[in-house]
Amino acid sequence: MLNVESEGSVLRVTLNRPEVRNAFNDELIAELTAVFSHIASDVRAVVLAGAGETFCAGGDLQWMRKAAGYTESQNYEDALRLANLLKSISECRVPVIARVQGAAFGGGCGLVAAADIAVSAENGLFAFSEVRLGLVPATISPFVTPKIGTGHARHLFTTGEAFKAEHALRIGLVHDVVPLDSLDTAVNRRLKAILGAGPSAVARAKQLAHESPLSLDDAAKLLARTRAGEEAREGIAAFLEKRPASFVEEPA
Repeated sequence: MLNVESEGSVLRVTLNRPEVRNAFNDELIAELTAVFSHIASDVRAVVLAGAGETFCAGGDLQWMRKAAGYTESQNYEDALRLANLLKSISECRVPVIARVQGAAFGGGCGLVAAADIAVSAENGLFAFSEVRLGLVPATISPFVTPKIGTGHARHLFTTGEAFKAEHALRIGLVHDVVPLDSLDTAVNRRLKAILGAGPSAVARAKQLAHESPLSLDDAAKLLARTRAGEEAREGIAAFLEKRPASFVEEPA
């Protein structure tokens, strides 16, 4: 259901339900949440991918059929589990890269939006398809709307229309669109950049992007604390001495 592999300081998390296009069910949501809630201290980046030809087609039909018989209270608990999964990805201590191919529908789009970086193959196809089922993209909206803006959300949430990777790039849902056979190369390029930077600085920079804009005083204090740290001293010394910093790693 879920493959988790370590490659040096990179954790590769792969949805492994290709027979149902990597669709969500209770078990997959629980496994993913557990992984992203307990990232080891030596991990510096996570790659989130889908096995087979599809990234994630959204909700599993059997799971949704079962949920149709739930009470409102049971549906609330079920929806909250998916929301907490997306929160665990968004707030993961290290950068998360979504490696997208084929369909990313509904909750699959939520995964893409919750990731820090999204790299899509040219065959990527996206849709906030909930309204076509009489549903709303409620649990994914806190992650999608900040990424694409309210104007695009109003259009795509209300129509449920499918859109291609190039459109996803234009609205900011993904950050790179490449040929399918170049997808891993593009992901590794992003990994190389992350692993070439100070790990503590990267983690703090991700946190900074999540926060409200700092006051000038708080911004100056943050930079002062960072500049006085061991990691910054090593990074600046390495730059001046024209050598790789001790924290630089190469993707496996």
